[in-house]
Amino acid sequence: MNILIADKVSDTGRTLLEDAGHYVVFAPEASGPSLLAALETEQPQALLVRSTRVTADMMESCPRLELIVRAGAGYDTIDAEAASGRGIFVSNCPGKNSAAVAELTIGLLLALDRRIPDNVQEAREGRWNKTTYARAAGVRGRTLGVIGLGSIGLMVAKFGQALGMSVIAWSRSLTEATADELGVLRKDDPLLVAGEADAVTLHVAATEETRGLAGRRFFEQMKEGALFINTTRGSVVDEEALRWALDHRSIKAALDVMQGEPATKAGTFEHPLADHPSVYFTHHIGASTQQAQEAIAAEAVRIIMTYDESGYAPNCVNLERHSPATHLLTVRHLDKIGVLAAVLDEVRKAEWNVQEMENLIFAGARAACARIRFDGHPRSDVAGRIEDHPDVLAVSLISLQADA
Repeated sequence: MNILIADKVSDTGRTLLEDAGHYVVFAPEASGPSLLAALETEQPQALLVRSTRVTADMMESCPRLELIVRAGAGYDTIDAEAASGRGIFVSNCPGKNSAAVAELTIGLLLALDRRIPDNVQEAREGRWNKTTYARAAGVRGRTLGVIGLGSIGLMVAKFGQALGMSVIAWSRSLTEATADELGVLRKDDPLLVAGEADAVTLHVAATEETRGLAGRRFFEQMKEGALFINTTRGSVVDEEALRWALDHRSIKAALDVMQGEPATKAGTFEHPLADHPSVYFTHHIGASTQQAQEAIAAEAVRIIMTYDESGYAPNCVNLERHSPATHLLTVRHLDKIGVLAAVLDEVRKAEWNVQEMENLIFAGARAACARIRFDGHPRSDVAGRIEDHPDVLAVSLISLQADA
């Protein structure tokens, strides 16, 4: 395959792809117009990115593009809707950076409590201020609120417990039984977590449902002087509401992600809260440990090589979970040339829109079974004509609609 790597990924991943015989173009600084130009010139079949944005225009410029792999857990930097419209698989690498993000989350928690960055800054500027910095509350015995219990949230909860913290949590899929097993207290709503925790950390996916999850009501519920950490995505926080909380509720925040963060790897940084004394920023480095990058690179390589060998894209995020198919046509047939072509010709004449199709070969390669899920009006005469084919063994046509 022709593969374009348009971000910084582990050298191990590049080497594995090249050793497997793939043609790899490495353009780690490509983004925006330069990525568009690279796609137009190289016409890759697979594109591997990390934080670089992939837009509809970019996909349109590269008709040969079949697969986009995001070397990370999320995929909100990729226009998945545009990819779906062009029949391009979008895959990600979930769970491979969990430890790295969880470690940074706990690091930010301790940094907020002990005001470590401010300590360092004053010392570097030649000021000794022990009295000010000797007033930390400490985290042992306090309550950590974890919103979202995927692989990262689970690890954060375990780290918090190891520090002697009580953990309360909300997650859409969290049950009482699972909460008991994990040793956390389950809450029915994120607002309840916000109201009872001394420190709150977000670990939800960036979706329309979670956009602005941490809004004005959320911050109004938080305890005076509580700690707030976001290492997931900037879109889940209403930053105007956060400013209110910083100014009026004495909330202290640490953000590894933010709205409008720079799209380039290096450059200037501007943000409305950049100079706020109660906010610590890091450079979207949650997944940026060597361990995490090696694991993510290995997973990205696995996805690309599996797709090349089988046409299957592991971890694909933009396939329809439930197709609009209304009926299932099953055709058992001899494994001969032209049989499926004849079957599909009848399907076309019947104006049945094929949504899903598979053809399984039996041992010995003498017979096969084709399953065709389609959207359309069933007609027994079409099934009859297919069954009349000399190389067709049997045909069945059933409805997939529960009320049919």
